[in-house]
Amino acid sequence: RGIKPGLVCSSELYYDRGNHHEFVSLVKDLARPGEFTQSQTFDFEFTHVEKPYESYTGQNVKLRYFLRATVSRRLNDVVKEMDIVVHTLSTYPELNSSIKMEVGIEDCLHIEFEYNKSKYHLKDVIVGKIYFLLVRIKIKHMEIDIIKRETTGTGPNVYHENDTIAKYEIMDGAPVRGESIPIRLFLAGYELTPTMRDINKKFSVRYYLNLVLIDEEERRYFKQQEVVLWRKGDIVRKSMSHQAAIASQRFEGTSSHGEAKTPSQPSENNGRQ
Repeated sequence: RGIKPGLVCSSELYYDRGNHHEFVSLVKDLARPGEFTQSQTFDFEFTHVEKPYESYTGQNVKLRYFLRATVSRRLNDVVKEMDIVVHTLSTYPELNSSIKMEVGIEDCLHIEFEYNKSKYHLKDVIVGKIYFLLVRIKIKHMEIDIIKRETTGTGPNVYHENDTIAKYEIMDGAPVRGESIPIRLFLAGYELTPTMRDINKKFSVRYYLNLVLIDEEERRYFKQQEVVLWRKGDIVRKSMSHQAAIASQRFEGTSSHGEAKTPSQPSENNGRQ
């Protein structure tokens, strides 16, 4: 009855298994009805396809893109699927202000903390500091956690799932008044995705930095702050490649007396990709 390739993007909520919500669905006819007597190859192409969301597999939801080939037959169809992964690349945010907050307990604890930015790409470094203005409790330990919060469903059927992605110790021992504790947390070593907000009104994924203080009686004090994560595209500009070639020539041409030789003129292919 025919052969049809399809490109599909759909989401599946795990508590609602069997119901797939399709965002993108493109189908083409490849062959007319007939019989196969030998192996055949069919070429197809989906051009200018909008892929608005990033592939995602979470604890309660999955968003997937896949190619589906369907051979229609009278009794039952033959269907084969192959998943593809889509990454959504972003540019550097123009507005990326720092985060500054004061938290504490009256007459017991007063601290200021600061993070250098509010938006980070997935290979970025979180730089910050904790400043103790008042310390009248015996703090034993302090850490910073990265928490992923996955929200699925709508209305009364909303589910929140928190997952602690990382725990990073930033202090061991009791601080004193006036002490400043630096923070430097590298994100590249953790499995993170970009922040996803209200994807087709089905789910959201948000990230929080959770500052946790634990005293000698194992009481916990914490403060959460949301940060935005985004995926940075690894694009090498031609002009940068050209500059790198010149710098390499200068380095190799430096004499033993520290005098740099004049680099030769680059060829026509320098700086091209």
